[in-house]
Amino acid sequence: MIVLYILIAIFIFGFMIFIHELGHFIFAKKFKVAISEFSIGMGPKIFSKKGKDGVDYSLRLFPIGGFVAMIGESEDSDDPNAFNKKPAWQRFIITAAGAIMNLLVGIIVMIILTSTMSRYGTTKIGQFSENATSNQHLMLEDEIVKVENTRVHTSSELSYEIMRKGYEPISITVIRNGNQITIDNVVFPKTSSEGVAFGSMDFFVYGEERTFFTVIKNSYYSCKSTIKMIWDSLYDLLSGRYGVEQVSGPIGVTGAITQAAKTSTYSLFYLVVVISMNLGIFNLLPIPALDGGSLLLLLFEMIIRKPIPQRIEYVIKTVGFIALMMLVVFVSLKDIIFLFK
Repeated sequence: MIVLYILIAIFIFGFMIFIHELGHFIFAKKFKVAISEFSIGMGPKIFSKKGKDGVDYSLRLFPIGGFVAMIGESEDSDDPNAFNKKPAWQRFIITAAGAIMNLLVGIIVMIILTSTMSRYGTTKIGQFSENATSNQHLMLEDEIVKVENTRVHTSSELSYEIMRKGYEPISITVIRNGNQITIDNVVFPKTSSEGVAFGSMDFFVYGEERTFFTVIKNSYYSCKSTIKMIWDSLYDLLSGRYGVEQVSGPIGVTGAITQAAKTSTYSLFYLVVVISMNLGIFNLLPIPALDGGSLLLLLFEMIIRKPIPQRIEYVIKTVGFIALMMLVVFVSLKDIIFLFK
């Protein structure tokens, strides 16, 4: 079974990479950019076939990345269809398309997952669990509308906000007897994982039946909450709440996929949503060697209306790529060490 789970992880990685590179490829084709190769994976080629369009379609050994090799992307070219000859706004769209495709796939899978559920959780308290602590301030039939300053509309949003913020006393805004009131210093039970404290929701909420409108509502807020969770995780990492030990690379993610596959099909596909959206958001960060770094340079070019010298752009991207690879190696070694603990 372990081999099967690893194969599932490789397929998921490959699919995410394919979708990302397909986004670049589709818009490069749309704007008639000359392409020499479309590759899934890195390293030595294990399969390659030249298409009728002259593009070399290849599969490489290591499923940790991919690329669309466009003429004039990393070097000057006099080809009229070279990437560097295209207007900045077209290059901007081509560069952003990969990350946008990952986000779109995450949204589509989330909608499918949400539509398979028969009931959805609301934010109205129906019952407190045994050993609850929040019932000192909250009451049955309270409809929670805010956790601190964050609005909540579904039970998944509510559970996440309490988990992230409820490790210390927090304010909860509820609708009680038709009136909206804010209750301060609400205490929830605490849990911890790898030295990080989390709050725990200690009550159960009412459910609502699946209808067209509840599917749309829950799909929207589930996507919004997942994207927010990714941004929150990045903020918590940079602010020091999470340590480097909480960061995972391909090896750590493979372990998470294995665990999710063992748990349920829903858990596996929800993890696919998180990975896809994470990949999209991460690639949009303004870091050299990522799409976001290139987008920042293109935005600067559009503002000053003058192309950035390719030599300078090459140096920036090379330094960024080296730093990124060092981070990947470090995180991978950390994941390997964790496997043998």
